[in-house]
Amino acid sequence: MLTQELIWPKSIVVIGASNDIRKPGGKLLKNLIDNNYQGQLYVVNPRSEEVLGIKAYPEVEQLPKVETAVLAIPATLCPDVVLQLCRDKNTRGIIIISAGFSEISEDGRKLEQNIVSIVNRYEASLIGPNCIGIITPAHASVFTTPVPPLDQKGCDFISSSGATAVFIMESGIPKGLHFASVFSVGNSAQLGVEEVLEFMDEVFDPAISTRVKLLYIETIQNPDKLLKHASSLIRKGCKIAAIKAGSSDAGSRAAASHTGAMASSDSAVEALFRKAGIVRCYGREELTTIGCVFMCKEMKGKRMAIITHAGGPAVMLTDALEAGGLKIPQIQDSSQKQALTEKLFLGSSVENPIDFLATGNAEQLGAIIDACDNDFQEVDGMAVIYGSPGLFPVSDVYELLNQKMHTCKKPIFPILPSIINVKEELAYFVDKGNVNFSDEVLLGRALTKVASTAKPHTDDIFLDGIDIAEIRRIIDEAEDGYQPPTVIHRLFDVVGIPRVQEIVVSTKKEALKAARSLGCPVAMKVIGPLHKTDVDGVVLNVHEEEMMASEFERLMNIPNAEAVLVAEMASGTELFLGAKYEERFGHVVLCGMGGIMVELLKDVTSGLAPLGFSEAVSMIQNLKSYPLIKGYRGHGGINEQRFAEVIVRLSSMLRFAVEIKELDINPLLGSGDQILAVDARIRIEK
Repeated sequence: MLTQELIWPKSIVVIGASNDIRKPGGKLLKNLIDNNYQGQLYVVNPRSEEVLGIKAYPEVEQLPKVETAVLAIPATLCPDVVLQLCRDKNTRGIIIISAGFSEISEDGRKLEQNIVSIVNRYEASLIGPNCIGIITPAHASVFTTPVPPLDQKGCDFISSSGATAVFIMESGIPKGLHFASVFSVGNSAQLGVEEVLEFMDEVFDPAISTRVKLLYIETIQNPDKLLKHASSLIRKGCKIAAIKAGSSDAGSRAAASHTGAMASSDSAVEALFRKAGIVRCYGREELTTIGCVFMCKEMKGKRMAIITHAGGPAVMLTDALEAGGLKIPQIQDSSQKQALTEKLFLGSSVENPIDFLATGNAEQLGAIIDACDNDFQEVDGMAVIYGSPGLFPVSDVYELLNQKMHTCKKPIFPILPSIINVKEELAYFVDKGNVNFSDEVLLGRALTKVASTAKPHTDDIFLDGIDIAEIRRIIDEAEDGYQPPTVIHRLFDVVGIPRVQEIVVSTKKEALKAARSLGCPVAMKVIGPLHKTDVDGVVLNVHEEEMMASEFERLMNIPNAEAVLVAEMASGTELFLGAKYEERFGHVVLCGMGGIMVELLKDVTSGLAPLGFSEAVSMIQNLKSYPLIKGYRGHGGINEQRFAEVIVRLSSMLRFAVEIKELDINPLLGSGDQILAVDARIRIEK
């Protein structure tokens, strides 16, 4: 938990402050002074009597009681100083900007652990080490710039990386993005992104707390905590966007199954963000652009009016919005269109995009905005493109746009690209508290990403027809490794996952008997090799005894063959369902198109078990190949509710079988209401 002393300290000491503002200790002290810290400010520097006009104490022991300390001293000195502060000076907020800890060596990690044990013993809060510091309404304890003026209506920003925090602020400030607080957590020795978010959730006040949170995360130490508090904040009305960097996992490519090759930690992150309702970003510009979208009024639907005086940007924005699933509807009411046309110059178009020409003025823009806000029921929001070739002033246009941003019922997204020709007018517009999107394609992609991110899922775990005791019995009896078909059949049957009927055979006589029992034609598959298609280990439509005998002999001669599986034939669209256990995250469930398409296209979506029906449906509908599931050009579709039920049942099984480390069902054949598991692998590790 973040202490009151850390957030609102009545006194701060800078250990290692310097008169040289090119050094971190000097710059941090200067930032505190320049940003009008109102509490008592102390300095420890054994070589100076005064630092930047503030009396310097030669040693920590000579200090009075102090609530928060910022350390800019060598790493090896930090543990003793932290102990003195917490034990003798009642310090309960510690910020260590020094580097030289776990990020560089094992010795540094031990120093870091020693400090954590001290602050935990005295119930203090530690930010860092190896960070730039924090900015709260009470104090700007950072050694970097910019130090943005804080705005309670701005965004809370939490970053694992100090340098990246600086670059993200530099990206956001010119767009008009305001900040309510900034936390750089560095090595996150005690407090990481999850703990700061937990604090924001626990102190959230709907009357005064900011509703926008931006995160830059390098390591998710506690996925459950992140999920709990992110989804809680979003349910309270907040919006969260995050970059998760460093998610690649080269080792997963060597895993034996298809799922192991794809379900890297990045799939777990994707699943976690989807479950929580976090908008995932991949770069600074995308994060700050989405942050600016969050600052605008929320668009209630997916239909956008594009208002422009320049054709090219409108075309590019239209392409970006349509590609992401938003709509640019035509204006239908001819009388309303005519009324608006009469207010515009000859040659203007009100078809949407609404183009009022390069000579269009503020009065005409106002008329268009009013029509979109009040008359045109086909639209849910407006994107206004207005730049300048430098021929005439545009201050009246930007003033009108400023007024409409605050008074319109529908959101307005301003695209004002002339950052040089009318930079003074643009600065005025941003200074009024507005955001600006200088690039229409970035805005279009941001809007579609926000629109496609679902709210946190609240479904309870599905247990209808799930025999938990039998699941545990099967798992406890199973040996480690890839499971034989009999174990897989028992697991699927006990949770209600439909499957084709299969019989394992070891002789030609048993194979013929199995075919007669199942009814021809049948499929035959080698048991032993993991990837059957790679060794030509699958035969379909076997309908004669002579063919059965010859294929049995061929399959048993494949290297590592142990037996043959004889299965009833099934037909339909090939689907894929898989899962992989990720440390700290739990089971990541994947779905997509099956067969070799899962490897070629890698069109899969992920979810974090246990899954509810709404989350499973969202996974299905977010597939690029979703039109194939719905039905396409005369081809019958698949009952997606039935597909979702299979996904949910699988995830419920995994909830009670953490020993299952990898699972593939490929293919899962779907045709209308019928979905059958045809081929499956399960690896258990206890």
